[in-house]
Amino acid sequence: MNLKELRAKIDAIDRSVIRLLNRRTKLALEIGRLKARKRVGVYVPNREKEVYEKIERLNKGPLSPKSLKAIYREIMSGALSLEKALKVSYLGPPATYTHLATLAKFGSSVDHIACNSIADVFAEVERGRCDYGVVPIENSTEGIISHTLDMFIESDLKICSEIILEISHNLMANCRMDEIKMVYSNPQVFGQCRVWLEGNLPGRELVEVSSTTKAAQLASEEKYAAAIASDLAAKLYKLKVLACSVEDSPHNVTRFLVIGRTIAKPTHKDKTSIMFSIKDKVGALHAMLTPFKDHKINLTKIESRPSRKRAWNYYFFVDMEGHCEDKYISDALEKLEKECQYLKVLGSYPMSE
Repeated sequence: MNLKELRAKIDAIDRSVIRLLNRRTKLALEIGRLKARKRVGVYVPNREKEVYEKIERLNKGPLSPKSLKAIYREIMSGALSLEKALKVSYLGPPATYTHLATLAKFGSSVDHIACNSIADVFAEVERGRCDYGVVPIENSTEGIISHTLDMFIESDLKICSEIILEISHNLMANCRMDEIKMVYSNPQVFGQCRVWLEGNLPGRELVEVSSTTKAAQLASEEKYAAAIASDLAAKLYKLKVLACSVEDSPHNVTRFLVIGRTIAKPTHKDKTSIMFSIKDKVGALHAMLTPFKDHKINLTKIESRPSRKRAWNYYFFVDMEGHCEDKYISDALEKLEKECQYLKVLGSYPMSE
């Protein structure tokens, strides 16, 4: 078969694909109308997980599961935007890693609203100006983002999904590496690239700024300045990437949370996040953890944060495997509530792979 014949076959397939995609979108819009009547949210995390698992099962190659997931993410993003003008706030400005996580979860067809702080992301959703928000919660190298945890103490918003994003940092500038006098980046990023910087740019001034995007902007304006940021930031500010993957750990992963007003339905592979405060007595924390041991619940994380209202009082944040509608989880939480001063379920949501 010659080149012309092969291209004709591709053109015929494209016509079929476009026709089928539009048929799929019309069905998605009909589902959207039914959801609107029942006052169900447009974005349904448990259904999203079902779709991704289904396409992975059906895929026989040569397209990789990652490539096919990216294609379907944009298909679903386009359908969501037709159902409703969906708005998602995120910790900005554009080209930050939180922006990349938001694109990875919701695709490019929804409205992405950049916010100056984590508090602003929460506020946009709480006030109804955005449907969902995306905030960072922890990094595999640098640990927990404490400000995000603190926001849940006062907020009634729920965690409805999580995003696990592999983070690759890049050194960028408009000068040669040996000409660099200072490097801009976010404090967390400097922590993730400490060894590389000491080995490759010893003695350079490291200047902390609010975001990696701000770092790229400043580097684009100064002759002998560099930034550590994302590929997207380099393109946005027309900087040359001088070194790729400058993070110290080859498995540098950041976890982000999607916040909204509702808890996702069970998928049988879920995670539940809670927060509680304990009574001031000997052995109190041990008593709090006993219900989880008794019900054989796997705790994946426990963090403590000081109370803003009373000195030496602490809130504990716990992630566990399971959904709050699972009986063994609900039974454990019922026992926990009797022992602690305060308990809040922050959300149950599909566990990211």
